[in-house]
Amino acid sequence: MSLNKFREQVNLKLYGSKERVLKGLRIVNLFVSISAIATLIYLYGFEHAEEGKHNLLNIIKGSFIFYICQYAVRFLYDFHPKQFLRKTWVEGSIMLFLLIEGISYNLFDVLLIEELFQRMGISSFTDVSTFFIQGYFFIVVFLELKRSSSLFPKIKLHPAVVFMMSFLFIILAGTGLLMLPEMSQPTIDLGFTDAFFMSTSATCVTGLGVLEMTDFTYKGQVVILILIKLGGLNIIAFGFLFILMNKIGLGVKQDSLVEDFVNTDAVHNTRNVLKKIVLWSVGIELLGSVILFPLWGSGDFQTLGDQVFSSIFHSVSAFNNAGLSLFEGGLYNELVRDNYLVHLVITILVFFGALGFVAIFNLFDPKSLRERIKYPWKQISFSTKIALYFSLIFVAIGTVGFYLLEYNNTLVGKNFGESMITSLFQSVTRTSGFSTVDFNAADGFGLGVPFLILMLFLMFVGSSSSSTGGGIKTSTFAIIWASFTKTIRGKKHPAIFKRTISQDLIGKAFAVLLIFIGGNLVCIFALSITEAEILNSNGRTILDLVFEEVSAFGTVGLSTGITADLSTAGKYIIVISMFVGRVGTLTIAYLFGKKILSRNYKYPSGHTMVG
Repeated sequence: MSLNKFREQVNLKLYGSKERVLKGLRIVNLFVSISAIATLIYLYGFEHAEEGKHNLLNIIKGSFIFYICQYAVRFLYDFHPKQFLRKTWVEGSIMLFLLIEGISYNLFDVLLIEELFQRMGISSFTDVSTFFIQGYFFIVVFLELKRSSSLFPKIKLHPAVVFMMSFLFIILAGTGLLMLPEMSQPTIDLGFTDAFFMSTSATCVTGLGVLEMTDFTYKGQVVILILIKLGGLNIIAFGFLFILMNKIGLGVKQDSLVEDFVNTDAVHNTRNVLKKIVLWSVGIELLGSVILFPLWGSGDFQTLGDQVFSSIFHSVSAFNNAGLSLFEGGLYNELVRDNYLVHLVITILVFFGALGFVAIFNLFDPKSLRERIKYPWKQISFSTKIALYFSLIFVAIGTVGFYLLEYNNTLVGKNFGESMITSLFQSVTRTSGFSTVDFNAADGFGLGVPFLILMLFLMFVGSSSSSTGGGIKTSTFAIIWASFTKTIRGKKHPAIFKRTISQDLIGKAFAVLLIFIGGNLVCIFALSITEAEILNSNGRTILDLVFEEVSAFGTVGLSTGITADLSTAGKYIIVISMFVGRVGTLTIAYLFGKKILSRNYKYPSGHTMVG
């Protein structure tokens, strides 16, 4: 009997029970996945005796066995095995890896990851292997929960709600994890407000912190790293992810909303876009980690494992414009403040993270590169031109401004090359929150007020559309600038790069600008009430509150040093600012905007004086 005949006979035998068995597996899988997640949280979130830890690990091992068996059953019941393997190759690879790990552990009493790091010469393999084990366990549970979500009714939600709920869910989950005893140092009593603040800051890739990263244990730092990565996938990818999980699907209205964020002409295939964003971001972060690894100073870390983790953490934090650093005091720490090669690598990662995925794809995607080589007349897209050229303009403005304004202040004692790298770094960091100089003007050693005011403008504009940064976006500024130049020059139509800008785009740009200005003003006013104690402090002025708020609303993360001193009310004001700044002002506007029943009318023209 041929293999095809045998397979056909098996399919006929299994056909009658297929639906019943697969439905039962999905139900069991849901409970196993939830139990596995709860066990994982309990295992790593609390301290346990050796016997209790062993029992919890057995539960996790049992869930692994279930996942492997369940995958095998699904493969057996699928009538097109080759297509099944192609479709589930990621999941299948993980299952194969788990199977090999289980066999090697039971036969040779060793885990492959552990052995791999030992052979690499990393003595602190326990912490690193724990990180990877948590990583692939999370992937397995995520894949299983995603499949089990088909058990729930299909809920139709406004796309703006999906976008916001995706971030809110991650923030609350991160808050709960950070409050676990094993996530922070024994001397730190981490309450809900501070945990909520740090989780929001990480998820919204802002970087403002009421605590230092050194106040968290290795486990807590891993949680924050995961939050940065999930938040850094940005609102487009995260929105796509939840749309896929909830089986909502994209319609015309959803496509229109997504286009407002990605700033591109069309949204083609949701799965392909999500896959591309994830693969490119992970690839860039891994490349950044590899480059950073040998650049650290010899005395910066106690173990090789710490150096590996720090390279990964700073690469992810930089590309996602999070601005969080494992060093106390950030990159201004004396261990790294003069490591200019590290500064350059982080500068490049931050710049491309702020440039946006659409521009990165258009500039560096192999298909786009081949087309431009084959057709030299073919240019980069209009949106990419805006993102690239205006980003470079703002970097140049910030670099020259810092060099001129801080030449006799923070740049004293540096040669020309060091001064230019420092100036470039502070300019690029307008979107990320990293700093290699003291931003605290109140202590008499930090930045001068003139550059802080210039930085306020740079933070307000922020990064490009579809990027990991915040602000009103370079595209918004470009459109407003085109409208401004059209008015003062008396042109009939606003234009950029020989392209006419529609009135619809101009209206959206001014809406974003007004919402940003209004949101910042309201929050600054609220902070001036709640933070009277800070204003009464020696050397503090309203500029400190303005800088903090603009930094939060633009999801930047730079601070003049008042974040930890904020009152409870002040912390929640900053949290709201970070959240609104991250999910986007147009998302809020679309959600609360009144639905228009008819557009088929026009009022008489009105005229009034302006200025």
